Amino acid sequence: MLRPGGHPAGLQEWYDKLAPRVASAREQLRAVPLPKLALRSGATLEPEGALRLAFFWKEYRIYPPEFVVRRADRGEEPSPFIQALLLTYLVTADGATPSRRWVAFHSLPDGMFYAQAFRGYAEDRLVRELGEQGLERFRQAGERLSGEPLDLGDAGYVFPVLPRIHLAVVYWLGDEDFPPRASVLFEDSAPHYMPTDGLAILGSQLVTQILRAAQ
Repeated sequence: MLRPGGHPAGLQEWYDKLAPRVASAREQLRAVPLPKLALRSGATLEPEGALRLAFFWKEYRIYPPEFVVRRADRGEEPSPFIQALLLTYLVTADGATPSRRWVAFHSLPDGMFYAQAFRGYAEDRLVRELGEQGLERFRQAGERLSGEPLDLGDAGYVFPVLPRIHLAVVYWLGDEDFPPRASVLFEDSAPHYMPTDGLAILGSQLVTQILRAAQ
């Protein structure tokens, strides 16, 4: 599902930064009691000691003390990329309450620096690939992905990405003066759970999921 080759070229450098975090994250996680990790991240601590969490509609288990990540349904290890994101989430999570106060990418820490690139490979890509029936196809995708309707724009939905990270996507139809546009919005609490480069990857992947659901 998530793999470096599946991302726009602008995200490759962020993948390169995320992947080496795995060893460091595992070392840090070993120093934190499992109940505390579960409480901070919203993961479920299972009786055998594994942490279980949902990520883009799939369930994963993380097994201490090595913090190996496996698919809950198949038992196989996902790509190093998915492992990097999940372990980064666990090590970053500080237990902050998700705010449901929505902000654009440029309002995230250091987001202004990457905002133009993010708009190109996430928000503009969504509008471009949805095409002429964009609003209708966006609504269909939102329903297929069980998005929570959001009263913004001409259509908007909130999607769960991780236990404490929800992303919203809003679509504006436009008129004779303004073309259609879309925005990926983040809770202002999201940096308590993922650094900005990771949030950019999550936003891009959500757009990919919406485009697949719109087919």
